[in-house]
Order: sequence, then structure tokens, then C-alpha cells
Amino acid sequence: MSSKLPTAAARAVLVAVLLACVPAELLAQASAGVSAAPRSGQAVREFLGLGPPPDAAAAQRGAPVFAANCAFCHGPLGRGAEGPSLIYSELVLEDEHGAVIAEFLKGGRPETGMPAFATLSDQQRKDVAEFLHRQVEDVANRGTYQVKNIVLGNPNKGKRYVAAHCLGCHSVTGDLRGLAAKWRPVDLQRNWIMPPRSDVGRVITATVPTPQGTWQGRVEQIDDFRIVLDQSSGGPVVIVRNPDVAIELHDPLAPHVAMIGTLTDSDMINVTAYLETLE
Repeated sequence: MSSKLPTAAARAVLVAVLLACVPAELLAQASAGVSAAPRSGQAVREFLGLGPPPDAAAAQRGAPVFAANCAFCHGPLGRGAEGPSLIYSELVLEDEHGAVIAEFLKGGRPETGMPAFATLSDQQRKDVAEFLHRQVEDVANRGTYQVKNIVLGNPNKGKRYVAAHCLGCHSVTGDLRGLAAKWRPVDLQRNWIMPPRSDVGRVITATVPTPQGTWQGRVEQIDDFRIVLDQSSGGPVVIVRNPDVAIELHDPLAPHVAMIGTLTDSDMINVTAYLETLE
């Protein structure tokens, strides 16, 4: 895999995606039960290839300059108005400390309606650049966000729910023991509702009878036309689905999938509050 950072265009796409979702790396760690302290901003910046952090003092100086000269077109935070959003701008994403943006603002791009700001000083134009980098940071760097206390439920009610719905497969003195010490509340809640399939024994497997024999393995893909199985040896097997042959799926997390359909908000926070007592 190449170690090169994403191009400006690729970073623009990544930042846009992050408006709707957390970075894939962060999700992967969360689904694997990683419960360390919240990720640093620098870690996420490196993941996205955003370059050096913005200069906080310069960004603060640039805020009123941007508001007076740019906000009427690009919005008060650069997210777009009559003019385009600057959060995904390749020009912004490839800039470092105003080296590109300051020169661009000096001449503008009059043929596209972007005026020149030659009357601003070099420092003011660089401060505007840092202000824009601050906005990109706020949009993209969700690894710095911290989820506050979510332990709001009634642990006694949660205990009753666990006794009624969970102890057929789990044990308070076994696999549930010590969950509070293992995970932060936000990770605990996510993982008890739907445990990560990356753990051994939680993958979906299938048994597929065919005229040539019966295939078994981990399900990599399944749709109306085919199923792809990953066997322990021999690599993936692609099997064309036959409507006359029933595929037998084995999902260890089927009870959790069924539970999600009936789980209420109060059940969720009550169980989390109870599991937080299992230290």
C-alpha cells in the first residue's frame, strides 16, 4: 500500500464524507472495542492528510476579515451560500499557512466572479487562510469530539432486562463481568447492542448444497444471484444461487439482530447503566 498522503481532491472527498460519518479508521477501532482515550486531533489530521494544524491566533484574526470580505458569498463559516463551500476546496486543502491562498486572494479569479483582494495585507490574507483551515478542522476532525456522560438509565431496570433477555447466552460472572472496566460507556453501549463481528466466532457462515457437493464457509457476499464463501483453505468460492436450493445461514449474532427490532430507548440506557456497574 502506498504511503503517500491523499491528493487534495481525495481529501476533499474525505472531508465531505465526514460530514455524515466518522472516519473509517475510527469506526473500525470502535467496532473492535478500542476504548482508549479520545483520539487526538493530530491522529485524525494524519489519517486525512490535512497538513499542519491551523494557527489558532491567526485564525482568530482572520475571522473578522473573512466576515467582512467573504462571508456574504461563501457563508459565515465558509460552508457556502451564493458562492461555493470552501471546506472542500482543493485550493484550501493543498494550502499550508496561506502560502497558496494568500497569493490567490491577491489576484482573485475575476472571470469566475471571484474578486481580487489586493487591498488586504499579506498578513490579513494569510489570516483568512488560517480561518478557513480552522473551519476544515471543525468539520473534518471529529476524532477530537468527546461523547459526554451517557449513563442516564436505571440500573435496576437494566438488570431486570438482562435477566429476562440476555442470560440465556451470557453470564454476569462470565463474559459480562468487568465490562465497565473494559470499555467507556459509549463503546460499551455500542458493543452490547451489536458486538463486533471481527471477534472470532461471530462471523456469518453458510452451508450451501449444490449438485457438485455441499459448500461451507464464511459469507463474504450474498445477494439474489450468488453467494461468495471464504473457506478456511482454498480461497473464496462463488456459487450461483439456485431458487430450488435453500441456503442455510448461521449467524451467531442473530439474537442481537432480533433484539434491535424491539429494543426501546429506555431499555438501551437502562441496560447500559446496569452494565456500567459490572466492574
